[in-house]
Amino acid sequence: MTPFDAAAVGRRVLTTEAEALKLQAEALGADFERAVEIMAACKGRIVCTGIGKSGHVARKIAATFASTGQPAFFVHANEASHGDLGMIGQDDVVLGLSKSGEVKEFADVLDYVTRFRIPLIALTASTTSALGRAASVVLQLADGKEATAEVSAPTTSTTLQIALGDALAVALLERRGFTASDFKIFHPGGKLGALLRTVGDLMHGADQLPLVTPDTPMSDTLLVMTEKRFGIVGVTGPDGGLIGVITDGDLRRHINGLLERTAGDVMTPGPRKTVPPDMLAAEAFALMSDPPPMVTVLFVVEAGKPVGVLHVHDLVRAGV
Repeated sequence: MTPFDAAAVGRRVLTTEAEALKLQAEALGADFERAVEIMAACKGRIVCTGIGKSGHVARKIAATFASTGQPAFFVHANEASHGDLGMIGQDDVVLGLSKSGEVKEFADVLDYVTRFRIPLIALTASTTSALGRAASVVLQLADGKEATAEVSAPTTSTTLQIALGDALAVALLERRGFTASDFKIFHPGGKLGALLRTVGDLMHGADQLPLVTPDTPMSDTLLVMTEKRFGIVGVTGPDGGLIGVITDGDLRRHINGLLERTAGDVMTPGPRKTVPPDMLAAEAFALMSDPPPMVTVLFVVEAGKPVGVLHVHDLVRAGV
């Protein structure tokens, strides 16, 4: 008896689905563009609906839309017949998922969107199905076989639905000019949220800035450095602009007669590395790590003036 080769089955499944995805990509055209335009014009929410495996996919697509700034939610097609139709408004767009397009639980949804002229986008394999006929536009699933060998369990078809949902979401966000800063609003937690936070989100503000003027005696400068505990002091000019910094290295270089000097004598003029408050925290972390020289503290500067200070520990604690 030939031993079972699980890896061979896995390769067959992935190859089957990859071939179907290629067919789907090649088939995209005017209908896809029209679907994106309908969604872009939506004044309400994208209501994703389905049943069974298509329902699970619809829920995932709704979450993807919501995370990219497009208000969306999931309504189970069966529950819609028991009161949830009221969740669908006339300013909404409905995205209906069903491979066959002939699911009986869709009947009430189709009647409802037809009666109130609510745009319906269908993800189905059959343009002539009940779902396809009721739709404003049909995104027809590619004619790819399911990955199961002897039974027709939803595999390739649900993969195509997920991929089309992703394609719609990405096309819609790019059409709207959705940016990383926008994305951060919907992802404040976790690693991704940390990477999308800005310097201004994490910096220590003006009340914690270690600042002196050029004529400040070094005895007083050392007190400021000790009190603020960043291991650095900024030196500001008459207009409040940052004209230099004093670090531990500067102290060591001027150790002889240090207390007889002023901050202006000891400072390194014009700090090489500063950051604006709107820079992504991940970019600031890369700047700190990029020699020469590697630094642990950066002054946050806006219009030439220090508005905050950022320590590498702030970035580490935030998960950047």
